[in-house]
Amino acid sequence: MKVLILHQHFNVPEKGGAIRSYYLAKALMDRGVETVVITGSNEKSYRKENYEGIEVHYLPVGYDNTFGFVARSFSFLKYIKQSVALARKIPHLDVCYAISVPLTVGLAALWLKRKTKLPYIFEVGDLWPDAPVQMGFLKNYFLVSILFYLERLIYQEAESIVALSLSIKEAIEKKISGKEIRIISNMADCSYYGPERKDSLLEDKFKVKSKFVVSYIGTAGVANGLDYFLACANVSREAELPIHFILCGDGAMLPYLKASSERLGLRNICFTGFVNRAQVKEVMNVTDAVFVCYKNVPILQTGSPNKYFDGLSSGKMILVNFGGWIKDEIEKAGCGIYLSPGQPSDFVQGIESFISNKNKTAQFQRASRNLAESNYDRKKLSDEFANIFSP
Repeated sequence: MKVLILHQHFNVPEKGGAIRSYYLAKALMDRGVETVVITGSNEKSYRKENYEGIEVHYLPVGYDNTFGFVARSFSFLKYIKQSVALARKIPHLDVCYAISVPLTVGLAALWLKRKTKLPYIFEVGDLWPDAPVQMGFLKNYFLVSILFYLERLIYQEAESIVALSLSIKEAIEKKISGKEIRIISNMADCSYYGPERKDSLLEDKFKVKSKFVVSYIGTAGVANGLDYFLACANVSREAELPIHFILCGDGAMLPYLKASSERLGLRNICFTGFVNRAQVKEVMNVTDAVFVCYKNVPILQTGSPNKYFDGLSSGKMILVNFGGWIKDEIEKAGCGIYLSPGQPSDFVQGIESFISNKNKTAQFQRASRNLAESNYDRKKLSDEFANIFSP
């Protein structure tokens, strides 16, 4: 069998960022399945490489988290055109696995099916266009109608669908019927990340000696609502709590967040910018609690954010400021707490007992690691994914 993976944002471990699609490609290679990836790149020209046996094609399709709506849309459309043209030249493909977001990757897979009869499986990581509509980015009635029509068409034409959460699966089932939908969530890499004693050299590096450390690792975009993260830092400063906040990542909102931090006079927060996988591991070493933050928009509660699973596998307490399945899960597992999105002052009340009681913190951290191992271990979920392609 020869599988084509379409993913505009494919990353390898050394580069950092979300590497789910790498895990999936690796799972197929480990089963002896020939795997081809077509992705985008900020490079000036096309490049092809063999990465651990995976044939990766890098198209010169620029994308950056700081792009506005128009620039992003242009990048998505450019990827459709170039990925379809390239895929039609690759011989002996048996099936395409198309990974959203963006939804436009599904259009590329649909186009290939119509032109070459190549069947596709569609992965849904975020509900799109629901998310930009609910966040107010898409308001034109006719454009929104077209996008919802295309979404349903992509679902209907797929051989099957993979959803990254139960909430996403249930939402899709309300839009179409009679389609096989599997749940394969994001993965916890329990062999790479794990509980560690804090390294004094790393504590010095991040200037967090004797501090309770709360870290956010991910995109600094509008959807992430990181004003709330800064507000938690501000109320912690006012309460004179020994907490240090670390914000890792880049995105459209980063300059604004830095300026807001300066305006508030926050000295209990630092910004690292983008961090690769090895640097994430360093941050995790000094971290006590991982903050998973989103804007208070209902559709965002359905997602499956990478930062959550890295926090679980690292054995860190989890903090969330949104409802949905993750809130329910961490409360049931006893590995994290929910903070009201409208009340940053809840943070002080919620975190004080963990600062004063290290045993309580350790108990929550052990529960996180146990949840990662039991439900989200990469090896287990990789096998589930690879089984989709078994004859």
